[in-house]
Amino acid sequence: MSNEFTFENEQYRKTYWHTCSHIMAQAIKRLHPEVKLAIGPAIDEGWYYDIDAPFNFTPEMLTEIEGEMRKICKEKLKLERFELPRAEALALMADEPYKIELINDLPEDAVISFYKQGEFTDLCAGPHLDSTGRVKGNAIKLTACNSAYWRGDSSRQVLQRIYGVAYPKKAELDEYLQRIEEAKKRDHRKLGKELGLYMLMDEGPGFPFFLPKGMVLRNTLIDYWREVHKRYGYVEISTPMILNRSLWERSGHWDHYKENMYTTVIDGEDYAIKPMNCPGGMLVYKSEPHSYRDLPLRVGELGLVHRHELSGALHGLFRVRCFTQDDAHIFMTWDQMKDEIKNVVKLFDEVYSVFGLTYQIEVSTMPEDHMGDEKDWDFATETLKQAVTEMGKEFSINEGDGAFYGPKLDFHLADCLGRTWQCGTIQLDMQLPERFELEYTGADGEKHRPVMIHRVVLGSIERFIGIITENFAGAFPTWLSPVQVKVLPVTDRASDYADQVAAKLDKSGYRVEVDHRSEKLGYKIRQARNERVPYMLIVGDKDVENQTVSPRHRTDGDLGAMSYDAFEAILKEVVDSKAMK
Repeated sequence: MSNEFTFENEQYRKTYWHTCSHIMAQAIKRLHPEVKLAIGPAIDEGWYYDIDAPFNFTPEMLTEIEGEMRKICKEKLKLERFELPRAEALALMADEPYKIELINDLPEDAVISFYKQGEFTDLCAGPHLDSTGRVKGNAIKLTACNSAYWRGDSSRQVLQRIYGVAYPKKAELDEYLQRIEEAKKRDHRKLGKELGLYMLMDEGPGFPFFLPKGMVLRNTLIDYWREVHKRYGYVEISTPMILNRSLWERSGHWDHYKENMYTTVIDGEDYAIKPMNCPGGMLVYKSEPHSYRDLPLRVGELGLVHRHELSGALHGLFRVRCFTQDDAHIFMTWDQMKDEIKNVVKLFDEVYSVFGLTYQIEVSTMPEDHMGDEKDWDFATETLKQAVTEMGKEFSINEGDGAFYGPKLDFHLADCLGRTWQCGTIQLDMQLPERFELEYTGADGEKHRPVMIHRVVLGSIERFIGIITENFAGAFPTWLSPVQVKVLPVTDRASDYADQVAAKLDKSGYRVEVDHRSEKLGYKIRQARNERVPYMLIVGDKDVENQTVSPRHRTDGDLGAMSYDAFEAILKEVVDSKAMK
């Protein structure tokens, strides 16, 4: 059966939700005719509409709007598209100042289209369903109301953004809402605070603080990154955080990316804080001569970069203004390109599987503002496709979304709730080697231009930590947990023995704490479980007498009394294998 008119089809899904945004706007205008409408697009999970109202929408008002939306669905109003000349369009929208502004901003030759349903008409390019009756009124939910600047400009009017979601069946809506509730429990901002991992402060919006336990998590992740990259033949470098304007002009970032860069002046000369590590990596390669025997040269860098993001776009560790990009640049000959792409995908496979994350691959093709010859673009894009296909993997196409210097593969990870995150990327670049005049001496003794791959596997350390915090609900695998074992003495007499056990674990390289508080054992166990500690070692008078420990796993429960050596053997196996449990 065709999925053309099902939610499996993204276009149909977005059309359904866009129609819902018009139904919501109509309901709001019926209940509150004095409000002014801004924009109401479909988004990845539902829709929103920005409203200028002389009051604040309350939860009770959202419930009332939902009820009116259900009535509109039952009315089965036909959605009719029509077009008007500019003067008539402006007259029709005379009472809607935001629509007037949108119309005035359209090019002179633009088609100005509207959609009418019953008494309600909205400026819109579409598309829409043919009737409000296509939307199931009992499967609509308005989920939130937040503030938003008109057109994302902090100097403009503050509007109220009402979010909603709908599904063809109520059971599907209920399943979605249940998933959202679970996601709230897993919110990395909430868990980060509860577990003492990281925090975000008003003194530095978008600039995260990592706390002691968060640094353990971060450094363990970085240690793993380094171990993997050493095995795959990478060397590591570090490049400066601030470099002068001429470098960024040479790389093309000053022209293509300046609005996202933080700049400063040093000794009367313009400088920029790096938003990317690439140009510094070019200088490292250029600093000494290279032969074809050196290639492929795989160079990794854990570089701290800064990018200016609008305050409204900031979101925990997912969207920040400074982050550590786990970058690597691979310099190679053209005939090495396909094998190197496969090698990177193989590395990605290994890393993502350790965290239990699956992925979908997207090939992003040449954008309008590209640099370089289209023939090179075609060759590079085809090479990406061939490499993925030869590895037995599928991909989708994202037309025109490549970087300005080359096509790319984007890796969209799926977590345990089915949400997707764009993390890994493999970008081919024929332009920076040209701009920086990079060379190598070929077997023929002549100078040649290398081609380059930019790639990140985690995307950024900060964002990836946010993703895995939510994926594991803070219960990280034992190898990654900030505290791997918590020793819980039952009596004061067992306290010294608890310290001895902890000292042994510490000496063996495990992360351990002892809870010496004068609390009941049940309370200590609950506290350790709330902290998501993988193993609790309960030691009482019998354990002191028998020189044993009584381990308890956070999900498996009591494992029974055993010798210290037997427990350490279990711990070693779980940590060394990086087991998910």
